[in-house]
Amino acid sequence: MLKKKVEDICNRQVEREGYSSNLYLAMASWAETKGLAGIAAWLYAQAEEEKMHMLKFIKYINERGGTAVIPAFKKPPVDYKSVEDMFREVLKHEQFVTSSIHEIVELTLAEKDYSTNNFLQWFVAEQTEEEASAQEILDKLSLGAKNNLYHFDRSIMKLRSGEDKD
Repeated sequence: MLKKKVEDICNRQVEREGYSSNLYLAMASWAETKGLAGIAAWLYAQAEEEKMHMLKFIKYINERGGTAVIPAFKKPPVDYKSVEDMFREVLKHEQFVTSSIHEIVELTLAEKDYSTNNFLQWFVAEQTEEEASAQEILDKLSLGAKNNLYHFDRSIMKLRSGEDKD
């Protein structure tokens, strides 16, 4: 049975994961309307992944005897100055999500909720990957990929799958 404090903070994470999905959908739409189909595809895939993260939290809360709350989500930004600016926002957002997951981990340790702590370890590892992926994209952009967006747009899915390690 989940303690109320843990249930509440996990429900907060449901909202954050759902917002993340919507944020990446908005970014994908922006990229798609700019003719950046590869970047849009990468962001659509991220949106789906965030939705799955939200569902993991919902199912976990309910399985542990809590009640998952499906919240309203605030509207994400819909316009960006540049691809690089948008990916800076991706990294900043992933860092925010990481700190949120760490906050839940800290609470589970304080509450001696080792089952939830164990559940969260997957998210801890996932956030390490998410931040590294966003940083890798920013690194590629700072190395000149922003000067050849056509090539970058065509190759971004390789970054997601780990194929492009040049």
